[in-house]
Amino acid sequence: MSNEALSSIPVLYEDNHVIVVIKPVNVPTQEDDSHDPDLLTLIKQDLKHRHQKPGNVYLGLVHRLDRPVGGVMVFAKTSKAASRLSDAVRTRNIRKRYIAVIHGRPKQEQATLRHHLLKDTKTNMVSVVSPNAAGAKEAILDYQVLGHREGCSLVSVELHTGRPHQIRVQFAAIGCPLVGDQRYGAHLTKPGQQIALWSTELGFEHPTTKEALSFSSTPPQSAYPWSLWEL
Repeated sequence: MSNEALSSIPVLYEDNHVIVVIKPVNVPTQEDDSHDPDLLTLIKQDLKHRHQKPGNVYLGLVHRLDRPVGGVMVFAKTSKAASRLSDAVRTRNIRKRYIAVIHGRPKQEQATLRHHLLKDTKTNMVSVVSPNAAGAKEAILDYQVLGHREGCSLVSVELHTGRPHQIRVQFAAIGCPLVGDQRYGAHLTKPGQQIALWSTELGFEHPTTKEALSFSSTPPQSAYPWSLWEL
């Protein structure tokens, strides 16, 4: 891994137990079939380099962001921290807030979306299905519209479940796919357009000190469609 790649990952917080970073867009969270540099490996390399650690570096993945999505993520530096943070994710005790730009205007300015989702592992596509469909998992999020501009809406999203592609699929299901979503809004998306979804806030209890921690980040203001608003 190049030093340039390592230095492109801003670190918001680090101690002996956790590291909080801003994931760059279009970097896989972990290794995938593309074999492109992934965030988990990049951070391991960074920790090894900065702390001059011999041998393998432990780094626990406790949640994920889709490859095209950027923003705040936390990784565990010990197995104990990984276990406790994973429990917090499972019991919905990690606060995850996103901002997104969607096509159109939802019928309600503020609402809770509930769907049952099913992932096709062969195509890596997620669909809305009936609650009694085999393998279906409930997906819940709250959203609030922050503004409207040029046929688009800026929304704040709080996730209550962490299903694959959840935000993207749920907004597409109500007729408002995310701007730049090549999968679930392809009919409205230009080739190569970047998805307008960003992990803007992450809050959790420190796995050992129990201190309440919260971290935030905003997407690049110069990039469309974020440039339509003052974030």
